[in-house]
Amino acid sequence: MAGEYREDPLAYGDYHERPPAGDEEGEYEGGERGLLGDTYRKIRGRYSGQGAPGRPPNGGPGQSSGLVSGLVNTLHGAVHEIGSEVRQRVSGKERPTSHTHSTANCDHGMHDNAQNRFGSFASQRHGNDIKWFVDGCGYMWAVSRALEQATESIWILDWWLSPELYLRRPPAKNEQYRLDRMLQAAAQRGVRVNIIVYKEVTQALTRKYLTPTVPRYLHSLLPRHTDSFSSALCRAGLAATFASLEYVESENQLMNPLVPVCSSHTKHALENLHPNISVFRHPDHLPDAQTLQSSFVSSLQNMSLSAKTAASLPLDGLKALYGMNEDVILYWAHHEKLCVVDGKTAFMGGLDLCYGRWDLNQHPIADCHPSNIADTVFPGQEYNNARVLDFQDVSHWQNNKLDRTVNSRMGWSDISVSLRGPVVEDLRAHFVERWNFIYNEKYDVRKDVRYSRLTFNQNAAGVYQQRPTSSASTQYQAPGAFPQGSQSFGPQPQPSPQPSQSSQPYQPYRPASPWENQGQGQYFTPSRGVDSDEDRGGSYRGHHHHQHLEAGIEHVEGAVRGHFNEGVQRMENSYEHHRRLHGGFQDAGIPCQIVRSCGKWSHGVPTEHSIQNAYIDIIQRSQYFIYIENQFFITATSDAQKPVRNKIGAAIVDRILRAARAGERYKVVVVIPAVPGFAGDLKDDASLGTRAIMEFQYNSINRGGHSIMEMIADAGFDPTEYIRFYNLRNYDRINNSGSMRAAEQQSGVSFQTAQQQYNDAVELPADYTSRGDDGQDRDFTMSRQSYNQYQQGTQGMDQRPGLKSSRWDTVSECYMLGGADIRSVPWENGNVSEIEAFVSEELYVHSKVSIVSPCPPHKADEMQVLIADDRTVICGSANLNDRSQNGDHDSEIAIIIEDPTPIDSAMNGKPWQATKFAATLRRQLFRKHLGLLRPQDVERPDANFEPIGVPNTYDFGSKEDRLVIDPLSDNFLNLWNGRAHQNTYAFGKIFHPVPHDDVRTWKDYEQFYGCFFSKAGKKPEGPDAKKMSAKYKWGHVVAENFSPGQPGVEEMKELLSTVKGTLVEMPLLFLIKEDIAQEGMGLNAFTEDVYT
Repeated sequence: MAGEYREDPLAYGDYHERPPAGDEEGEYEGGERGLLGDTYRKIRGRYSGQGAPGRPPNGGPGQSSGLVSGLVNTLHGAVHEIGSEVRQRVSGKERPTSHTHSTANCDHGMHDNAQNRFGSFASQRHGNDIKWFVDGCGYMWAVSRALEQATESIWILDWWLSPELYLRRPPAKNEQYRLDRMLQAAAQRGVRVNIIVYKEVTQALTRKYLTPTVPRYLHSLLPRHTDSFSSALCRAGLAATFASLEYVESENQLMNPLVPVCSSHTKHALENLHPNISVFRHPDHLPDAQTLQSSFVSSLQNMSLSAKTAASLPLDGLKALYGMNEDVILYWAHHEKLCVVDGKTAFMGGLDLCYGRWDLNQHPIADCHPSNIADTVFPGQEYNNARVLDFQDVSHWQNNKLDRTVNSRMGWSDISVSLRGPVVEDLRAHFVERWNFIYNEKYDVRKDVRYSRLTFNQNAAGVYQQRPTSSASTQYQAPGAFPQGSQSFGPQPQPSPQPSQSSQPYQPYRPASPWENQGQGQYFTPSRGVDSDEDRGGSYRGHHHHQHLEAGIEHVEGAVRGHFNEGVQRMENSYEHHRRLHGGFQDAGIPCQIVRSCGKWSHGVPTEHSIQNAYIDIIQRSQYFIYIENQFFITATSDAQKPVRNKIGAAIVDRILRAARAGERYKVVVVIPAVPGFAGDLKDDASLGTRAIMEFQYNSINRGGHSIMEMIADAGFDPTEYIRFYNLRNYDRINNSGSMRAAEQQSGVSFQTAQQQYNDAVELPADYTSRGDDGQDRDFTMSRQSYNQYQQGTQGMDQRPGLKSSRWDTVSECYMLGGADIRSVPWENGNVSEIEAFVSEELYVHSKVSIVSPCPPHKADEMQVLIADDRTVICGSANLNDRSQNGDHDSEIAIIIEDPTPIDSAMNGKPWQATKFAATLRRQLFRKHLGLLRPQDVERPDANFEPIGVPNTYDFGSKEDRLVIDPLSDNFLNLWNGRAHQNTYAFGKIFHPVPHDDVRTWKDYEQFYGCFFSKAGKKPEGPDAKKMSAKYKWGHVVAENFSPGQPGVEEMKELLSTVKGTLVEMPLLFLIKEDIAQEGMGLNAFTEDVYT
């Protein structure tokens, strides 16, 4: 039964109480998020009796509170009056400007790429072929196909790479398709494998690097004429600031390793397999203490300081050392996801080749198979729910502590593409630049002979040649690359002169006129006819030099005939060149352009943020509709939203207001995760990082006074008519039923023990048998004894629901097209009752894709416009936040796809010429979220599992296709919004998930969620164990909302049967009356850039 839907104006209105007069900056209530600022608020709260949100206030002496507050307030103001000049001098650079441009190009800190759209290092390339992959199952199958066919090279650039990842499932039937085994087999065939992964933070940069040397030095910089009061104030400020640092570095989670990716395991596990496999980890984060102190102190030389600015310097200096300075990188990451095979087939997008990414389109979150453990789809650490327990000790594959009989996994929704054609040349160039940059930085100085630079031999036409000749390609080496000691892949050229070590960016190939003579490239050979320099002797003398006129005439006639034939051949070659580079004149292929975010620390080049430029330009040119699916949504509409700097939000507001004022229909649909990051209980101190991200997101969407929705509402329009936000959520049922209990009793082995032994076996290292201490191969039989015993115990047993078939080991098909009705799915009570077996979790959105219907280009811009047709897709690794968009933080890569293939479609109730790639991808995504796709069968791959070369398949004209064909029609919007609302209501009533719109304060949080689940993630111990026990396990049904016994199960399943697909509304009112991230000192001016 659906709940009544009411639009709440508070979702985008001016709901905050205004600060008192004279306190416009909000310092009284919130103040600067600084180290001393947070300390000040804690001290003030202690004496004024104001505690943390949702907690009883602390008592304190009332008479002294005013005096203490006044003193600390004075100190706080003195220490934190910090301007841009100080930041510039300390960090060695000016704070980057906000990114809004009148054109798509930005000249802020970038190399000269004015000739390319969006300021990209690469130009638009024609003649490409490309296909999409929705979710990891088909994508990783396609990658496995490409890897097993590799003959020369495999290049992988990932944030995280898991050697033990199975690219095909179930693992028991696909052991050869585990990633490390596939790379080992390729290396044994002679394929050179080069891999770059992000090197995570493994140690903390503590105050001991700077104390006591730096505070004393800073105080000594004060001018001699400084009065005693100012000097004392400065000394007190320094002491207070460094005391705050001690607290932050002891309490703040950012001082610990952020992610459990274990790049060291990736490197050594793969390099131990074969010498043809090379793995780089980057960046190296911390120099030694002496270097840090020297660098910090030297940056302060020759400065004119006052007491106030001197007191604030440690904060900015440490911010520089913690990743705000281009010389030391602590929290910025390599975030690209890229795989290039043999220099001709590329894969890119949002999917790393790592744990937790493989998934089906129905996103099952249960994986217990009591009838046959070998049917396990998510083995070992692959069965993960980071909200309950993040990946633990990934270098030891067997150590998965998440109990799959109790906890669900978290589903993963993602998008990637596979491509071939000239655009792959730019991806190859990007990889070679990165590889050589890291080699020069880390290995060249060490004279490490294990590794060498890569030489990029650019194919002139961007078409890979199986049998290259010396003239088939142009040699390109990335900045700092040398031919000596380098690996060379792709078509091999004749040796070329050694290039200089310049930092000039890669210049993509631009073909000259087909009628010009070319010295390189198989399509243009030097003319050796009448105009050839080689045949000139000061004047024309014919094809050969003869004295006799008759012979001369004969040879001239032959020469003319020969030149004519050569001219015809040149014309044919020119056409062939154009066809291969741009496609035939009737079949030009797909124009694509690579854009990226990178800078000095990540790539050794000036800052490039062409991804952000492309987003802004595409949004500004959009005509009817934008669809954004992304992991984050942090952006600004103006400079008032510091520290957020990217202005994608401003472009959205501008485009919506243009449509609103013109009376045009225009929609922006955004799908993001309900909880960005992987926090458990959002109220815990450990969830500070997630709460900080959520606060920045809500301030981008509908809070804080400058958000997108508030700006639209301030202009007099209803923002919900133009932009809406959604999340994804799903449910499943864990088969911890009577069938499991019967199998355990029959075999004498617990399911968990047998499952663990199975996990151990399928995740053994690829070279495990060669590593016995006695030099003998190890025998796996004994280690799998319990597993084998369990499997034998399931044989010959009486038929029970779910025992002899894995059909009901997951019920995720029930909310997809053609799936069974959940009310009819059988169950036999056993270890738990049926209502206890149902689980729900957010479906984590990790996609980074935008689909747009652009306006026609301006006439004056036709040669460099965004769109040549009527649809555009941006797909890549970049999140919609500062980290991904600004270029000087995380490194990213994306592709702009402008398929010219027209298909008949509809827009706003009228006929519309859409383009095939964009339209099919959008429709596929919409249908998946609405439950209008059939569930995938892991053992029945279709055309959408194959790499490029096999086109995507899509059922044009089907009933389900017609439902999503027009994203602006009333019928579609009613379906989309109605289904999202009904799903939201059902999940809220059954599972009480947060975030939720009924939770507007921390008190609401406790009543709606905390009293049921708050202790679910903690192990009760000691005399208070009973008191600490949660009513329900994490993500399970709140059974007290239904009748006792079987009637309650039927009531719950009746409501659950109304859930179709995974789309839910984003709760814009969640904690709207609270400062979500106020609790905890870890969010402040020191760390805020990490979260944006």
